[in-house]
Amino acid sequence: MNREVALPEGGLGELREADAGARAAPIPPMRTLGEVEQAGLRGLDPVIAAFLQGGSGSEVTLARNQRAFDQIRFVPRTMSGLAYPSAATSLFGRSLSIPVLTAPFGADGYFHPDGHVAIGRANARFGTCSIVPEAGTHSVEQVAAAAPSSALIGQLHPMGSEVNFLSMVRRYEATGYRALCLTVDCPTPGWREHNLRHAFNIDNRVVGGNYPPGAEIDMERALGQLHAQTEPVWSWGKLAELMTATSLPWVAKGILTPEDALAATTAGAAGVVVSNHGGRQLDGVSSAVEALPSIVSALAGGSVVLLDSGIRRGSDVVKAIALGADAVLVGRLSAYGIAAGGEEGAYRVLDLLRQEIETTLVLLGRGDITDLGRDAVTFGKGWDGS
Repeated sequence: MNREVALPEGGLGELREADAGARAAPIPPMRTLGEVEQAGLRGLDPVIAAFLQGGSGSEVTLARNQRAFDQIRFVPRTMSGLAYPSAATSLFGRSLSIPVLTAPFGADGYFHPDGHVAIGRANARFGTCSIVPEAGTHSVEQVAAAAPSSALIGQLHPMGSEVNFLSMVRRYEATGYRALCLTVDCPTPGWREHNLRHAFNIDNRVVGGNYPPGAEIDMERALGQLHAQTEPVWSWGKLAELMTATSLPWVAKGILTPEDALAATTAGAAGVVVSNHGGRQLDGVSSAVEALPSIVSALAGGSVVLLDSGIRRGSDVVKAIALGADAVLVGRLSAYGIAAGGEEGAYRVLDLLRQEIETTLVLLGRGDITDLGRDAVTFGKGWDGS
């Protein structure tokens, strides 16, 4: 028997009214990101908490994502004489207060009824942006309506029906999204033993916001290929052909090798997201941050390079930027934030990241995060990046 997990109190319901003065109920003081995680997990069903925290297989890659960051060492410069540092940057024509975007994780309604709507509002207030998921609790139109200044990048899965895929592309275009993020490392879910142990299947309501019952394209047609595996995995050539139908720039998410990075850009991608899906897909692969330097070198500065998987604190963000990433994505941190306090919890995550990023820059003796380079870091024993 499959385990059924209750949705958050109040269900999914309608979106809260967009009252500019409204704020969520007060949340407990969370002075560190570790406290945000603890607060978020306390309110979750244990099965949902395991789903959020877990990886695939033996979770070797999940652990390596964080361990690899620990093996990167800073090279500080003292008495810099610099003014207080700037952590601001830009991406796809949008200024960002810090080089952090929210990753497009699905099933967000399990963590808070407002899901990515709450995250989008927090991002808009803070001055950064979201990558809005195809398999989310709310539709891409709802998220954009709630947070038009932050819902700028739309995610989708290149698989299954070409008609379904292009229909989703057109929806993002019509809603005003400025770029697309194509998740290329998920032709099927990873071997996630935490789900198997609990006989847990995701409730369709938390992933079907874009494909409600009765819609022209239902969820089974659009996302069923993730599980059914009835059609071949797409090729770069097929994706390149389909993406000629849009003028939106796009990035390929789930890249771990220079060869795939070059294949993506040859297919027309404006950049890549170096990612192992947070350790939730193929176990036993490199950490994302270890794969980052060789991919940056292969692309030679001509493309956007984002880093996803393993970011747990502001100093990790600084390390990723020093190794050549333009910005990073955070998924679990954002999920902990909304689980702990909805929009205010998501905002707290961003503010704590900003504080630690700026502190790290001061102690490094660097005045601007966009000026960071490889001379800001060195590597300890066990580092496996080039």
